[in-house]
Parts: sequence; C-alpha cells; structure tokens
Amino acid sequence: MLMHDVRKKSVRQLVGEWLRRIDIPMLFGLLVLMGASLLILRSAGSGDEDIMMRQTLRFAAAIGVLLAIIAVPPRYIRRLTAPAYWLTLVLLLLVLIIGTRSNGAQRWLNIGIARIQPSELAKLTIPLMVAWLVTIRAAIPGIGSVILAILVIAVPVILIFIEPDLGTALLVSASGFITLFLAGLPCWIIALSGVLAAIGLPLFWMFGIKEYQRDRVLTLFNPEADPFGNGYHIIQSKIAIGSGGLSGKGYMQGTQSQLEFLPESSTDFIFAVIAEETGLIGVGLLLLCYGLIIARGLYLALHLTDRFARIMVASILLTLFINVFVNIGMVSGILPVVGLPLAMISYGGSSILSLMAGFALAMNLAGGFREKKDEEHL
Repeated sequence: MLMHDVRKKSVRQLVGEWLRRIDIPMLFGLLVLMGASLLILRSAGSGDEDIMMRQTLRFAAAIGVLLAIIAVPPRYIRRLTAPAYWLTLVLLLLVLIIGTRSNGAQRWLNIGIARIQPSELAKLTIPLMVAWLVTIRAAIPGIGSVILAILVIAVPVILIFIEPDLGTALLVSASGFITLFLAGLPCWIIALSGVLAAIGLPLFWMFGIKEYQRDRVLTLFNPEADPFGNGYHIIQSKIAIGSGGLSGKGYMQGTQSQLEFLPESSTDFIFAVIAEETGLIGVGLLLLCYGLIIARGLYLALHLTDRFARIMVASILLTLFINVFVNIGMVSGILPVVGLPLAMISYGGSSILSLMAGFALAMNLAGGFREKKDEEHL
C-alpha cells in the first residue's frame, strides 16, 4: 500500500510533502539545544574531545531518525502503533532475560554494533498505543477503555521498574496518563484515580520500592544527615547551582565540575554545571528554549482537527516538560534523585534518539494532518 502511494506521486510531490512536515521553529530550537549540549559537555568532560565526538555522532544519527520518521505518511503511523507496542514488550522482556548489566541495573540489549535501551522506546509506544485505544471511537473514553489503557501502561512500566529504572518508569507512566487526560477523561474518573493513588501510596512505599530508593526520598528532606553517602550528590549539586550567581563563574571555570566534586556531571547532573558556569542568565536562556519548543508543539496541537494527532502531539511536548521539570527538580534538591537525564543536553544515546523520534512524530502528525486539511479546503 505504501509503495503504491509512492508510485502514484512524483518525486517532487513526495519531497515537497516531506519538507512541509518539518517544523522550522521546532527544529531550530532543537539545534540550539544540541549546540548547547556540545558546549557544556566539553566543559563537564574537562575538555575531553572524545565525549564531544561521540555526542556529535549521536546527534547526527538522531537527525537521521527525525528525517526518516517525517518521511512516513502520517496515516501509517496509526497502523504501525500496535506492532510497535508489542515489539516494545518483547524487547523489555529480552532485557530482563539476556540484557547487559551495569551499575546494578539490567537495562540494555547488546545488538553487536551498539547497546540499545528498550525503555526509551516505551516513552513513545505507550502514549501512541493509549492514543490509538482512546480514539478508536469518537466518544470520550468510558470506564472500559480507561481500564484497558491502564493495563497497556502498567505492563511495560512494571517491566521497566524491575530492571530497575525508577526514573524512566515514572516518566513512561506519566506519558501514558497524560495521553489519557488529554483524551478527555470524565472528572469522576480523574477524582477516583487520585483517591486510589493516595490509598496505594503507603503500600508502594513499604513494598514497591527498594531500601536505597526510600533512602533517596528521605535524603531529600535532610541531605546533610549523610553528607558523604546518599546526600553527597545533592549537596555538591546545590553548591554548584548556588555558586553560579547571576552570570556564572565562566565557561570551564566551574570548580565543582572541573575539580570533580560534582558526580555524574555529564549525565544526570549536567544542569548543575550549566548553573555554575553560566548562572541565572544561562539557566534562564535554557529554560526559554525549552519553553519555546513546548509552546510551539502545543500551538500545533491546538490547530489540529484529527483527534489522534492532536492528543499525540500535545502528549509528546508535555512529556518533555515533565522530563525537564523532574531533572531540574532533582538536581536542585526539590525532588528525589531518580536518575533521569536532562532532555537533549545530557550525554547519552538512547535518550537522544527517543526524544528526536518523539519530535519527529509530533512534526509528522502536525504537518501531515495540516496538509490534509489544506487539501480539503482546495
């Protein structure tokens, strides 16, 4: 079917449609974040050129993924949703059976040329599957659809939690429930969910998380109680953020990162490096860039008439907001440390690829269904 559609159109038509789906303001914001990432990684890695080269290659691959996904006709995304979801479940099961173990966690699959993290794929396939379920019918989802959607979210989240990867499990579950919320859940279902969550929280605290995870939560309230253990990361991070002041100490002049007091300075705690070296001004510009990308995505979503596309575009951008909020919150000491990288800035491969795939889906759905609307007017 796809090849038949391709044969019916000229190359010029196909390229024109492909280019129209690329949202220039959003792409520009992403390129700015990539440039900022390379600059700050050079500082966080103490001038290590190798880390910058690897990150550059990952960005190049991510742009390739973005262009490839945008080339797929938008109507086929809905058809590929269920297969992508089942593939995610298979990969998550394989991780638990034959996955590569590192730092006490089994989160990666070694495919020879690279290691992949299937939980990153779940950040896209879970909201896609939920959006597909709740838009099969035109009506607002009822209790049956909601229960089915919760099962769709719960199974992969439990598999990710077992790895263990609490941060990604929370983000994946948040992306699924955001999608449900955007579908127009009745108020009584939202209220009932809140009550059930409040009832289940004590049980989750006692039996659902490990002792070290409980220690991380308790450390949030008094990190100075264990300054060389559980509280070390937060204490050093807060020192770095606070010492940056208004304009920062200067590029590659941050003492906490350059003297290696700050742990995980290239990954989870890279925001502290930014705050120390560029101060409130640099942090404000970074947040402004995130804000503009999110606002652009929500603007596109509001102008879509297709319900599936509108829910997915908004869900992707709101999930980005949660990612940024949780990372900055944990680095600043207002949220527990859950091991979540800063979107498009932290050093990493799987997270960058999954993020760019998400942005590509947002551009594709927004641009593709806008094209369809324009054609209908003609």
